[in-house]
Amino acid sequence: MLLHQQGSRIEVAKPQVFSGRMKEVSAFINVAHLYIRMKMTEEVTMTQVAWVLSYMQGGVTEAWKDNLLDELAKGESEVESAEQLFAKIRNNFGETSEEERKIKQLRMIEQRGRTCNEYIQEFKKVARGSGYEGQPFIKEFKRGLNGTIRRKLAEAEEPPTTIGEWQERAVRLDRNQRQSKAEKRMLGRNVARPGGNAQPRGGSYEGRGGQIT
Repeated sequence: MLLHQQGSRIEVAKPQVFSGRMKEVSAFINVAHLYIRMKMTEEVTMTQVAWVLSYMQGGVTEAWKDNLLDELAKGESEVESAEQLFAKIRNNFGETSEEERKIKQLRMIEQRGRTCNEYIQEFKKVARGSGYEGQPFIKEFKRGLNGTIRRKLAEAEEPPTTIGEWQERAVRLDRNQRQSKAEKRMLGRNVARPGGNAQPRGGSYEGRGGQIT
């Protein structure tokens, strides 16, 4: 947010209403913190806290705010400054750890139109530090695979059992499928080419006045 000078006064932007969305946590805290520092340093702590809470509306923030206000009224809250409030907001609505951030990223990865090898490389990169291992790790990998590959491997006579087997066999199957499709396209072009060996269904045509056999 930009500040601009108007004579002896500095205008500071106020935060937008915060409804609890994770991606908006940092922006909300930064803007609210700046406003308090520039405009409310002479206010008592509870006034600062109440001002911040007034911008928390809708979504999951309503119940959270009501609970905190109740704790403050009873003297049971640990919040004794705006800084502590910001920390509490970040802990409750933000990404609390690198591991959780990795897990969220991992759950968004899908193969889609990419090769299986490309999908695996991204999966491995994001998976580092996620804490996933064993069957949950395999399940997350399977989720992102294209449905056809996932079903064929799962229904195989001897389905893969380890993450290494899943990745190796998925790459091989994906490669074979892509090669088969490429060959069919090539064959189709050759058949359609003038002078090719294509024949009408039901037999061959022997020129004008000829016969169909």
